[in-house]
Amino acid sequence: MTTDQAWRKSSYSGSEGGNCIEVADTCADTVPVRDSKDPHGPTLTFSTDAWQSFITAVHSGELPTQP
Repeated sequence: MTTDQAWRKSSYSGSEGGNCIEVADTCADTVPVRDSKDPHGPTLTFSTDAWQSFITAVHSGELPTQP
């Protein structure tokens, strides 16, 4: 599943590399997420509702975007 998806890099990922995640938006009920430095490594999968809650929390400033 992880290699056949159309992946995109998070808009919060910097252009210098480092701590980047990629998200696949092509699944109907889930959102796969992976480390861009390890595209063949493990993938976390979230429900679309859980992912939307996470994105909303980041955009509202509830969660930090950098350490």
